[in-house]
Amino acid sequence: MKLILTLFFTTAFAGSVYAQANQPPALLSIKDADLKRDIFELAGDAFRGRRAGTADEMRAAVWVAQKAQEAGLKPAGEDGTYFQFFNINRTRTANRGTFVINGQPLALWKQVFPTQALDTHLDGAVTWLSTAADTATDLQGKIVAMKIVAPKPLPAAGMSLWGFRYTSSAIRQQSALLARRGALAVILVADETVESAIAFTGHNYEEGSYQLEGAIRGNGGSRQRTAPVILVRSAFEAVLKTAGARVKADFQAETFQYPSVNVVAKAPGTDPKLKEEYVLYSGHHDHDGDGNPVEGDSIWNGADDNASVTVGMLAIARAWTTKPGKRSALFVWHGAEERGLLGSKWFVAHPTVPKQAIAAVLNGDMIGRNSVDSAALLGTTSHKNSSALVGLAMTANQQVTKFKVDFSWDDARHPEGWYFRSDHAPYAQAGIPAIFFTSLLHPDYHTPKDEPARINIAKLAKMTKWMYATGWLISQAAAKPALDNPGP
Repeated sequence: MKLILTLFFTTAFAGSVYAQANQPPALLSIKDADLKRDIFELAGDAFRGRRAGTADEMRAAVWVAQKAQEAGLKPAGEDGTYFQFFNINRTRTANRGTFVINGQPLALWKQVFPTQALDTHLDGAVTWLSTAADTATDLQGKIVAMKIVAPKPLPAAGMSLWGFRYTSSAIRQQSALLARRGALAVILVADETVESAIAFTGHNYEEGSYQLEGAIRGNGGSRQRTAPVILVRSAFEAVLKTAGARVKADFQAETFQYPSVNVVAKAPGTDPKLKEEYVLYSGHHDHDGDGNPVEGDSIWNGADDNASVTVGMLAIARAWTTKPGKRSALFVWHGAEERGLLGSKWFVAHPTVPKQAIAAVLNGDMIGRNSVDSAALLGTTSHKNSSALVGLAMTANQQVTKFKVDFSWDDARHPEGWYFRSDHAPYAQAGIPAIFFTSLLHPDYHTPKDEPARINIAKLAKMTKWMYATGWLISQAAAKPALDNPGP
């Protein structure tokens, strides 16, 4: 018994000494005032929502690079700069498009929404379908119109962007059925649910689709011959039902190539050998830009999504340069995340450091809202690729932040599919240990109400400290976190 107690206390003491020896030394460098100043600046209206492929995203990237330099980080992008540029292809419906019902023109992107970027030329009578039973008839070569029918199954209750998911599923299901019946074109009339989500949904149709340069374009950006699908506001149901109703439509697809950019910086490590390896901090600096107004506000600021992590990483940079770790720290602020994780996909394919030198990826997305005592960590259960990395994150939480950690969103059966919606995913799929820090969703997600004034600065600071403390433990460990499996 005496031996057992001696072993217990010896082990406990050794663990305590290890924990104390590896306590992150610069926590006091992460200051509420710095976080508040930076997020009000970056997520303010002056940057107009930082939409990928716009001058606003470029201005935000320059702002991040300047702040990174001020924090003491060294450039780690391409050609000795803080930047890694890449091209994205955008395919959209041109704004000169017209749509007329019985001689009445509808306002594009306000009353009528082409749901695909297709060259479309229509001039003919409308066949109104009152019920699903009408779709069983031969619709070959006809312009058909119909009220939106709720999709089956409905999106899971409480899902984010529920109205958008409802709209997308309904349009996909109905248009596929009508196209199989031979419809030349499909006009779908919004129901109450679709109307409630029209600001976000319409803005997405207006913006079109984005892909990395050279990527194979999906149907959303293809000019292949297919039945065009056009959404109209509910106010036009009656006129489409009128006997002899006619429509004329003229839409053109156009493709642009835009630059986007990752901001990449580093803080060199202190160990002669370990400094060749990197703890990679990951976030994204873009958001949704200037879109359809909601309650008079057209700027989708993206304060939590994801200015919160952008400024959190700057705070970590200040801490790291105050007291560098043994391993180096690499900071990657990705561009074009909201357009499909494009910046992180590009960096994984074209890393500015050797890919095998990346010890682990600590990604954050939305860390400034909800209870100050709770947080979520993904890459921990269904999608775990490194038990050692998860263990270090939980040790850091125990030492520093003591969050009640929610692991449920990492379940492969979770309806949100949250794990695959942020920038750690391309790294994990490339076989690099990766985890995802988040404080989860809230009602302002992807709305103009995601503004700096709604950020809980104390929560933002606490999440930032958790990410910093986890990275510090990785930087000091003798070995990189082991990989359990090659990727989810």
